[in-house]
Amino acid sequence: MKKRIKNYVIVLLGVLIVAITYDLFLSPYQIVAGGVGGLAIIVRKLIGMEESTFIFIANIVLVVISFIFLGKEKTKNTVMGALLLPIFIKLFSNISSFITFEIDPMVVAILGGTLSGFGYGLVFGQNFTTGGTDILNQLAEKYFKIPMAKSILYIDGFIVLCSFVVFGFTSMMYALIALFLISTISNQTQLGINKNRVFYITSKKLKEIKEFLTENGYDVTIVDSVGGYSKKKAKLIICGVHSKDYYRMKEGIEIIDPNAFIVVANAYEELNANVKIREGALHKKTS
Repeated sequence: MKKRIKNYVIVLLGVLIVAITYDLFLSPYQIVAGGVGGLAIIVRKLIGMEESTFIFIANIVLVVISFIFLGKEKTKNTVMGALLLPIFIKLFSNISSFITFEIDPMVVAILGGTLSGFGYGLVFGQNFTTGGTDILNQLAEKYFKIPMAKSILYIDGFIVLCSFVVFGFTSMMYALIALFLISTISNQTQLGINKNRVFYITSKKLKEIKEFLTENGYDVTIVDSVGGYSKKKAKLIICGVHSKDYYRMKEGIEIIDPNAFIVVANAYEELNANVKIREGALHKKTS
């Protein structure tokens, strides 16, 4: 129950951030950063309909379509965000009258994209959505077998292209900047700040490297591997290392074997009871 309440609070905060950012940056500067919200800015320019009204109507229609074609399970985590977003946009629609920024539109696009991305990331990270074109993307994937990444590009790309027709080239460029930041920051927010690195190591001194890593409190996994070019069989060490120890571990490996082949990747999460225990032990040592 506590976890569910926490999820709802985070979703509520995320939608609130998206709505305030929309009213403060995107709507006043006519930055059409894709989605139903971007389409609402175009509609307001063409026929004068309030953005919140358009978003509310569009989301209701899309939620009904989602329920029919995607099912209850796919739709249930969409309803909350889909309804709250236009309500919050309406509530804060006059915020730009009280808070004004005399800054370059480029900065507005950057701020709008960054804050929106953070808000969306909070929502998506709880497995919720704000409705809108997310539903269209899921429909395209299910019924037309269009990968999600491509359908997002097609739908949001079309909306941004419409902004070029209505508002001109400069506005479209700002929209593209904001859209890029929304995508990047929302993904980063969902994943969180990566605390670990993963080493993939092949070496002729595998035993010494393994001992070095384990002596420093890190578990290792050794797997069989085959060179893609040489076809030679070899052993591969996989080891998750905390970011604060990354350079020390890397230098230690290179001292043991300057010719070791090392690949390092970001690790956003390690799901292993031993890892949690080992991290606790390391914190005790360093405290």
